[in-house]
Amino acid sequence: MHYVSTRGAAPALAFDDALLAGLASDGGLYVPEAWPELSPAEWRRLRGLDYPDLAAALLALFAAPAFEHDALQRLCREVYGRFSHPAVAPLVQLGAKRFVIELFHGPTLAFKDFALQLLGRLFERALAARNGAITIVGATSGDTGSAAIEACRDRDRLAVVILHPFGRVSEVQRRQMTTVASRNVANLAVEGSFDDCQDLVKAMFADAAFRDEVRLSAVNSINVCRVAAQIPYYAWAALALGAPDRPVAFAVPTGNFGNVLAAWAARRMGLPIERLIVATNRNDILVRFFSRNDMSIAPVVPSLSPSMDIQVSSNFERLLFELLGRDGAQTANAMRTFREAGRMPVPHAVWAEASRLFTGFALDDEATLAEIARTQRESGYVADPHTAIGLAAARALAPEDASVPVIVAATAHPAKFPDAVARAVGECPPLPPQLAELMTREERYDIVPNDLASVQSRIRAHSMKAVA
Repeated sequence: MHYVSTRGAAPALAFDDALLAGLASDGGLYVPEAWPELSPAEWRRLRGLDYPDLAAALLALFAAPAFEHDALQRLCREVYGRFSHPAVAPLVQLGAKRFVIELFHGPTLAFKDFALQLLGRLFERALAARNGAITIVGATSGDTGSAAIEACRDRDRLAVVILHPFGRVSEVQRRQMTTVASRNVANLAVEGSFDDCQDLVKAMFADAAFRDEVRLSAVNSINVCRVAAQIPYYAWAALALGAPDRPVAFAVPTGNFGNVLAAWAARRMGLPIERLIVATNRNDILVRFFSRNDMSIAPVVPSLSPSMDIQVSSNFERLLFELLGRDGAQTANAMRTFREAGRMPVPHAVWAEASRLFTGFALDDEATLAEIARTQRESGYVADPHTAIGLAAARALAPEDASVPVIVAATAHPAKFPDAVARAVGECPPLPPQLAELMTREERYDIVPNDLASVQSRIRAHSMKAVA
């Protein structure tokens, strides 16, 4: 399997090279040269596998020959064996045709653990084979940072720097990043939004001299491994409910579009996913696009679901590339116009094709609190604010008498957002035992201006110290 850039001007790379590169040299995102496809019979043969073995079988389709199936199987058993639930990604039934897939039983209590715990080990193996070292830089709206730090901490070949928007993540999310004392980890709180943090990361990748100097790589969902490693939990849920012989739908809380893109990829590989509901908060650029072809940037508004406080959804570029017939030049032009003019021109036929599969749904803070309370009252289930928006989307767009079951991605543990949950149901959800001392640990982070040179200077100094 080789990987090509969505903008068409970078060389094709093998999986391990794409993994270490992160962003393509032309500014695009790597995608498989051809998406693997499985027949119904092949999907049926996967039904009896436990989660680690299913994940290894699917990842091997993307990672071979750089990583063979047996090596991936060992890694997946090691990674997912650390999750706190024996099913790894359990399905919880909340209604006749409504389910939740819980993606928060990893070490940092969010769905990002599924990909990032694996990514850290893949980085280490690829670098050991080359006797190399890299500096991982990531932007986070809340959960990616802690998952990346947990996966990469104390690894000799990895320096890790995470940028988060100052004052715009929950206290639990921040402390999960800033209380890690590992020598190879640094946290920068940027005076700006998540989009500003993401733009800084992309600008660093575009600076070829800096990129080479610190041996830059990425953990954000711009890294194609992140998408590949999230496909298995959609397959796991669909197979559990009868796929490939029974269609399903998913409602996915998403801001950067990576999580729901993985569901799209599972469909592209042959699973009968009939509908994808894109659930978000009042930062509703994705909803505006799927409802009326309006992909225009608006100011980021802080919300109770901060992981979705995003107006520039990086992974949308991968979908756009596919919708445009894999035309890299056309994709590059659309992305250039989007960043220069603040609005993306998408041909009507392309938008119409996308809107046949994707449906957008947005919810404000008050309605999010009401959904948390309603779900707890009706089923006893306590959802975090992001999951609550997914539940509300499923309720609004897929009624209980629908013929196709809807699976909501529960993307974070409610204890990561105690203030919002307490406002909704009257009490704070307790932190799991592994985070019981989180609120008393010493924090370590620097507040920095939204300035590329300042951020690069901090990263350069940390890289020299961590992997010298």
